[in-house]
Amino acid sequence: MTAYTGQKLLDALDSKGLGDWQGLPDCIGARFLTGDFATGLDLVARIGERAEEAGHHPDVTLTFPHVDIRLTSHDTGAVTERDLNLAGQISQLAASAGVEADPSVPALLELGLDTANKEAIAPFWAALLTGDASNVSGPDVTDPAGQMPLLWFQDCEEHEVPHQRLHVDVSVPAAVAPERIKAAVDAGGTIVDESQAPSFTVLSDADGNRACVCTLAGRS
Repeated sequence: MTAYTGQKLLDALDSKGLGDWQGLPDCIGARFLTGDFATGLDLVARIGERAEEAGHHPDVTLTFPHVDIRLTSHDTGAVTERDLNLAGQISQLAASAGVEADPSVPALLELGLDTANKEAIAPFWAALLTGDASNVSGPDVTDPAGQMPLLWFQDCEEHEVPHQRLHVDVSVPAAVAPERIKAAVDAGGTIVDESQAPSFTVLSDADGNRACVCTLAGRS
């Protein structure tokens, strides 16, 4: 099955007239401006029926003013003809319901971390973000629950830890926080500051990159 990536994906979207859709890393995305919840719910139901018929299922986010759709073939890790075909059908369903798309919206957040010690810090970040230090695949930390953005590691030379201007806050239920902190420490992290726990606890990976495990407990 042909995998569409990069410019090849953009060319395929253009050649098939899929102007509602944008190419993103490993997927295609679209936002449909339903304008109200009932219209969005009806569109999602129709998309669900078509997806069941095709045996291929999108990721769908329903909000009051719009519906976001993402399509990818997980067995190939890329967009395939199945996704392009279903995208066309979804656009037809939206058009028949009088719903327009906003092609300027689809975007995808990924986090890249420079390191010369991927093997040392990847388990820490997997444990911190997902609760399981084994959720590392190739250069990426992956979240089976789909709650966290993709984190990947960029090779670089060893360097002193610079002043950190950006850090990661991971908010979890208060009952989960001790378990998440322990998982991160067991995976090679250290606790830097727990004076504000349980509101937040500052941790560090083996490279010195800091992150906080946060809860609502103890906050005003």
